Amino acid sequence: MREMVKMVVVLVVLSSISGGLLGALKTTTEERIDNQVLKFVQGPAIEDILKDAGNDPVSDRFSLTVGDEEKNFFVGIYDGNPRAVAFETSAGGYGGDMGVMVAVDVETDEIMGISVTTHNETPGIGATIETNEDFKKEFSGKPIIGDHKVKDDGGEITAMSGATVTSRAACKAVTRAGDIYEQVKSQIRDQVKNFTG
Repeated sequence: MREMVKMVVVLVVLSSISGGLLGALKTTTEERIDNQVLKFVQGPAIEDILKDAGNDPVSDRFSLTVGDEEKNFFVGIYDGNPRAVAFETSAGGYGGDMGVMVAVDVETDEIMGISVTTHNETPGIGATIETNEDFKKEFSGKPIIGDHKVKDDGGEITAMSGATVTSRAACKAVTRAGDIYEQVKSQIRDQVKNFTG
């Protein structure tokens, strides 16, 4: 019996030390990981869809709580006017979740552009969503709030040839962006006023 108690105590001590070390490791690396994601994953997408902004939208950002999630909003300033925000949403594609960065004109509530941040789509087919400018441009100028669908589903977006599931995922991600925007629209408009050109 004494040996068993000894083993339990040793296991508890080892588990506590391991848990503490893992927690400390997560805390010390979390900020570095977030910075790497921002620089190499989200940053290029933000710069792509807010390329004409007169500021650095990757640096000019704010966070809002949407539901139970903290979301980053990146601000684009045009002619000295903070007019755009970009933020990321996702939806399930053919190969798993697809991240989509969506830019919105806060004055007109219209989509300025979209760019894919992450995906696991089929190379040469669905993966072409990263470079298919014709597909991405179809969203520009459309109202952010609303249900975005491919034409096969009764919408206005032409699906990429051979990649309907991927196209649908992008539409779902943009629709989710509209839902998020609608929830925090007044907060977004208040926050962008804090940025100047």
